[in-house]
This record gives sequence, C-alpha cells and structure tokens, in this order.
Amino acid sequence: MVARRRYSAMAAVLALAVAGCAVGPNYKRPLVPVPERFYGDEHSAAAVAEARSLADAPWWDVFDDPVLKGLIEEALRRGFDARLAAARVEEARARYGIARSQLYPAVDYEGAWNRQRLDRILNPSGKSQTRWTVETGLSWELDLWGRVRRLTEAARAEYLATEEGRRGVMLSLVSEVAIAYLDLRELDQELAIAKSTTGAFQDTYDLFRRRLEGGAASALETARAEASLAGVAAQIPEIERAIVARENQINFLLGRNPQPIPREGLIALAPDVPAGLPSTLLERRPDIRQAEQLLVAANAGVGVAKADFFPRLSLTGFFGLVSPELGSLFESQSRTWGVGPSLLGPIFQGGRVKRGYEAAKARWEQARVSYEATTASAFGEVSRALVDRSKLVETERQRAREVAAYQEAVRLANVRYGSGLSAYFEVLEAQQQLFPAEISLARTRRDQLVAVVDLYRALGGGWQAEERSPAGGSVTGGGR
Repeated sequence: MVARRRYSAMAAVLALAVAGCAVGPNYKRPLVPVPERFYGDEHSAAAVAEARSLADAPWWDVFDDPVLKGLIEEALRRGFDARLAAARVEEARARYGIARSQLYPAVDYEGAWNRQRLDRILNPSGKSQTRWTVETGLSWELDLWGRVRRLTEAARAEYLATEEGRRGVMLSLVSEVAIAYLDLRELDQELAIAKSTTGAFQDTYDLFRRRLEGGAASALETARAEASLAGVAAQIPEIERAIVARENQINFLLGRNPQPIPREGLIALAPDVPAGLPSTLLERRPDIRQAEQLLVAANAGVGVAKADFFPRLSLTGFFGLVSPELGSLFESQSRTWGVGPSLLGPIFQGGRVKRGYEAAKARWEQARVSYEATTASAFGEVSRALVDRSKLVETERQRAREVAAYQEAVRLANVRYGSGLSAYFEVLEAQQQLFPAEISLARTRRDQLVAVVDLYRALGGGWQAEERSPAGGSVTGGGR
C-alpha cells in the first residue's frame, strides 16, 4: 500500500512536469509599418507577377555569363567566408542540442576503489578498510515553470539566426564576386578604349613629327600632340594595375591563390527590372530573418529570467554496488539505491534575480529595436537600388548620345582637315574630348549592372534559400 502511494505521488509529479506551463511571454512578431510598394518604384498591378517571378530567379542567371556563374559556384563552395559561416552554424546547432538535452534525465556512472584508515577514536583497532563501489546516478530537473523549455527555445532561435547569418554571408559573398567581376569586365573595356585612343594619338604625333621635320608644322603642334599621347598612354598601365587588383580580389573571395580570371564574350547587358516589386519580397532577406530569430531568442530569455523567481524541482536517484571485497561486489547484499526529489528556490539574493529579469527585458527591447531598424534599412536599400537602376538608364542614354556626338565631331574634324578648311588642332581637340566620354559610358554601363546586383541583394538574393540545414540534419535533431 505504501509503495503504491509512493508510485502514485511520483506519477503525479511527472504529470506536473510534463503539463507545467512555461512562464514568460509567448513570442509575437512586432508590428512594423510595411508599404505596399517601394518608394521610387513606378508600378502597375499587371507587373507584380512578373516582378515576383524575376525576384525568385537565381539572379546571376539574368546576366547569362557562364564565367560569372562558375566563379559564384566556386565562391560558395570554397570561399573563406562561406566556410567560416558554415562552421558557425554547426557550432550553434551543437549548442542547441546541448540546451535541448536538459529536457531529458541525465544518467551517469561511477566506479571507485578506496582504501583508508580512520583515526583511533573511530577505529580503535587501527585496521585499514577497503571499499569497492560501482554506481549509476540519475538527475532530472522537472520543468514545472518552463525554464528549460525557454532555454531550448532561445538556443533554437539562436541556431536559426546563425543559419540566416550564413545565408547573409553567402549573399554578400556572391554579390562581392559579381561586382568585382563586373568591374573587371568594365576595366577590360577601359583598357581597349585607352589602347585605341593611344593608337589614334600616336598617329597624330607621328604626323606632326614628320611635318615638323619637313618644316610644315610647328613645334607647338608637335608638343601638344606628344602631351596628348603621353596622357592617354599613361592610363594603360594604371588600368592594367587595376585589372590585376580586381583579379586578386576575386581569387581571394574564391579562396584560391592569385591567378588570371578568364573572360568570355562581350560584357552582358543590364536586364530589365519590371516595376511593381511587392514589399513582401523583403521577407526573404537573411538579415531581417536573422534579426527576428534573435528577437525570438531574447523573448525566450525573458521567460528564463522569470522562471528564476520560482523554485526548481529536481529528481535524483542512484543504484549501486558497495563491497569491501571485489569478489563479493556483485552479490545481492552489496546492492544500494536511493531516490528522492529536491526543491531549491530563492529567498534572498540581494536583488540578483530581479535585476536579471530586468536585464532580460532590456535585451528583448534592444532586439526589437534592432529588428525594426533592420526592416526600415531594408526598405531604404531597395528604394535606393530601384532609383539607381531607373535613373542610370537615362544616364546611359545621354552618355551614349555624348559619345556619338564626339565620334561625329572627330569624323567631321578629319574631313575639314583633309579639305584644308581647318588646322589639325580641331582633330586633336575632338579626340581629347572623345576619350573621357567613352570611359564614362563604359562606367555607366557597369553601374547599371551593379545596380541590378544591388537590387537583388536588397531583395534577399533573388533565390529561395535551401530549407535543409548545413549538415543535412533537421532543426529538431537530438543526440547524446
């Protein structure tokens, strides 16, 4: 009868542990004002579906450049940042498993041998005593107030935040590789323009030099032609230096030693970005998702701090064998066991528990403000990228118009000079104006491509991140 009552009491305690409520607030996403469309985005209802489809595409595919795709794949596979981020995720996943293990009983074993002789008061005979011990122990905190569950909830949210951080690192890495590659292709264009212009100025200088030797040209004309030649020729080694620097930057992002970066075909044209991008696309941004998971962790931390006001109920027990002789250690008379609950609660802590609760609430407030700031910053980044993309289209149109006009001016100046209607200064001046205009046009076209990269980065990458965890395991995986 006594044993039945004892088992009934233990069953009641276990039922309370399972059904106990978790103190502290349950997480609710803060209300953040979300505009329907981004500022600076001219849209129509018909364009929304097309915009969403574009934002869901693997964004580096829109450039249709196999070299760029290969570089991005290698960066994601071998890049230093990507590997570091993956290792951080594994650490956070392990920490989540450690926190989750507290939900279950902890079972330990111990084996010991001890030989001692007590003092003469307790041991008048002065004999030595030997003690062999084999023991298994159990301890389990019965989570009546949800402290362990809140700890597990916080650890899980921190793990998910680290996973979102990894995706954010991948997004930044891919964007850096793409921008560096676009810079490299634009520098190739600058180098071609500089070499072509240097050849034209070389012809001019050679002409003036021959005419000077024949007495048909002045030293002033020849000096000006030589100065123009030297000014443009000096740009070639500077551009070549910048090309090597970009190649080294790409190699570092890919986690490999310096080497040439291959290029194929012409630089890609900037794809059209349809209007009507819905602001809900920002829900895929890793930094926003990471900030929210950190807010979830902070919210759970408030529950952990609140649970410290209540007592902790633990169940401990042991079963073992104790004998003075090794040979009789496993006999029935050597058995020993014990089981019992323990209750530990605060009475006076000098304000430690209360201050811990206040600190947890302050951390939650910081996380909430950080989440709101991250969201607001995301809207600003998308708006800026949209405006950059749309305005650069007009800039490119005007730059192309400027280059075409200067090319026509060079042609007309050569015609006038060949007809004897003007001096060669007109040709020289037109060539000098054409060179920076062509460079500006190449840079504007590069800026258009970079604006597309910035837009997709601001939208969260333009692809749906993989749902599986880095090591192929699930978020709820357990272990010893």
